[in-house]
Amino acid sequence: MKRSSLKILGVFGLFWLLFSCSQKAEEYVIEPMEPRKPMVDFGFNFDDFNVHFDTIRSQDTFERILKKQNLNGRKPAEIIAKVKDSFPTSVRFMKPYICLRSKDKYHKLQYLIYQPNKIDYYLVDLTDSIVGYKKSRPLTFKVRTIAGKLDGSLSTTLRGMKVDPSLSNKLLKVYAWSIDFFKLKKGDRFAVSFTERYINDTIYDGVDSLRCAFFEYKGDKIYAFPFQQERKGRTDYYDENGKALKNFFLKAPLKYIHITSRFSKSRFHPVQLRWKAHNGTDYAAPTGTPIMTTASGVVEQAGYTAGNGNFVKVKHDRTFATQYLHMSRILVRRGQRVKQGDVIGKVGSTGLATGPHVCYRFWKNGVQVDPLRIQLPNAQPMEGRNLPRFKEQMRPLKRELDSVAQVVFKGR
Repeated sequence: MKRSSLKILGVFGLFWLLFSCSQKAEEYVIEPMEPRKPMVDFGFNFDDFNVHFDTIRSQDTFERILKKQNLNGRKPAEIIAKVKDSFPTSVRFMKPYICLRSKDKYHKLQYLIYQPNKIDYYLVDLTDSIVGYKKSRPLTFKVRTIAGKLDGSLSTTLRGMKVDPSLSNKLLKVYAWSIDFFKLKKGDRFAVSFTERYINDTIYDGVDSLRCAFFEYKGDKIYAFPFQQERKGRTDYYDENGKALKNFFLKAPLKYIHITSRFSKSRFHPVQLRWKAHNGTDYAAPTGTPIMTTASGVVEQAGYTAGNGNFVKVKHDRTFATQYLHMSRILVRRGQRVKQGDVIGKVGSTGLATGPHVCYRFWKNGVQVDPLRIQLPNAQPMEGRNLPRFKEQMRPLKRELDSVAQVVFKGR
């Protein structure tokens, strides 16, 4: 009985060993990289050519690519000299190119097409004299207006509506000063009008620009309309009354925020184990998360103390200053000028901290205050002389937004 059992175990073990080895062998098969084929024919009938699709490799240059082809007696240096003003001599890794060659047995290169991005491409014509061109495929812009209710995060909701994720980032930037997106609730309504790019009128190329939007937030509709106060100036966003959405300060030093401890006159300190004032707001985030300065200014301090850990203090003007504590890394130096939204450090847990977070401190006239409770100034308010022009541009956009929202939410 023992011998037969051992035989059975031996056969089973051999089978298991062979099977597991074959599994591992399959696991580590590396497939060769396939050339990236273009989505269009660039105006050529590919059936008329011997077509070779390829992708720029790490060591490739324009000259090396030419040397691989039958140039019908021409020299790569000669071709490069003729097209240097219209064709880039340096090519970008992993970008596609196409060789259109004669269909006879010689496969002489007739056209070379290099495509550094979706819209632009470069063409070398060797059929007669050597000529190089830079061409761009035509772009079409189409307006799309949607309305819906939040079902999870904004990006998740938009994805469910078949909208490019970049729209979520555009909305977050526009509303960064006026909406805390973590306080939006499932079922909150919104409407957005935006333009989408199409190449050759058929190939989708993403969201181009935000035309207007509204979000329901704390019982109010917060509208956003783009407007240039100067004819060729910067575009900012304003509500329907011409009030700037952009404030002098961002609402928080992190893009995605989770408040773990608020400004308080008396809080039990988790490290010192005693009750004391907490003159800041704690935002928890993973180590390494970028910390932004909430307003433009000059770095007044950048260093380390036992309590603060790695910290940065920014002076914004005669009235306001902000401080950012417990960083894992400091990315600015004392005296450096920074702009609102610049990354000045990374989230960490240095100093008196139990976990990774940034303690955000806010000074007004030399006194630490709660930035979530005070009225913060707006940046670049609407000038009175521009208000009539703004209203004229805003009204049809608002009408369009509201009408789509009314249809979508009717009866809901």
